[in-house]
Amino acid sequence: MPTIDLLGVPHSYELTRPLANPSEPVLIYIHGWLLSRRYWQPLIQSLGKDYPCLSYDLRGFGDSPNQLRSSETTLDPLQSPYSLAAYAEDLKILLETLNIQKAWLIGHSLGGSIALWGANLCPERVQGVICLNAGGGIYLKEEFERFRQMGKQLVKFRSPWLRSIPLMDQLFARLMVNQSLDKQWGKQRLWDFTQADADAALGSLLESTTEEEVHLLPQIVAQLSQPVYFLAGSQDKIMETQYVRYLASFHALFNPQGKNVIEIPNCGHLAMLEQPEIVIDKIRQILQISGC
Repeated sequence: MPTIDLLGVPHSYELTRPLANPSEPVLIYIHGWLLSRRYWQPLIQSLGKDYPCLSYDLRGFGDSPNQLRSSETTLDPLQSPYSLAAYAEDLKILLETLNIQKAWLIGHSLGGSIALWGANLCPERVQGVICLNAGGGIYLKEEFERFRQMGKQLVKFRSPWLRSIPLMDQLFARLMVNQSLDKQWGKQRLWDFTQADADAALGSLLESTTEEEVHLLPQIVAQLSQPVYFLAGSQDKIMETQYVRYLASFHALFNPQGKNVIEIPNCGHLAMLEQPEIVIDKIRQILQISGC
């Protein structure tokens, strides 16, 4: 598996094919919390026939280690290494290092927020953003405190021994989805859950859910001149459609009918696995509308 150095940390990535030229549009896939690049394969297998596709593991997740503590090159010491801004900086360097001049960012959940930050950070390279199961911008104190506490407990009790518990993979195949996923995805989710670096897992959760960060995200969306679309799961209990529409409403494409919001039926929080054919079709339509 190839790796690329981003601020002293090797990141695992996959590029479907070499770029014909630097200005060829590339689809960049950014995974969500406690996941990895592997969940994009159903989309890449189809969209990769027409577009070069790049997926990578965020620092501290999947096959990308968290080496910030020992790295000679680090982020701004005044900036948390696990903030949305920090992960967006990794993305910026990734695009620069691979000389990708035109990119469409496709982000899931936390990855959607990183994609929005990345589009704001390097508007000259990012042509547009497609967010899956991503939204927010409304800070509900009690709900966020419960969510953060639950996340802390999840990170605290993670351990590789969970992989040996019978039927645990079946449990992970049912979490946060409308209908149970294939067994292979349950195993993959269990692996990524236990594989993630504890500091990165906890840090990214806490940093992305502060009141300041939650309120800043709509401001980021409002500043974006690129097209931004949101794909929402109709049965998503983690990021409900109302919160997706709220964040989308800050972008210029939004209208009373929610022009830049597409609701995916019979879908929970993992749209790319639950309804891949619909998601692929919607992404193709968006890219064609945008002239890609």
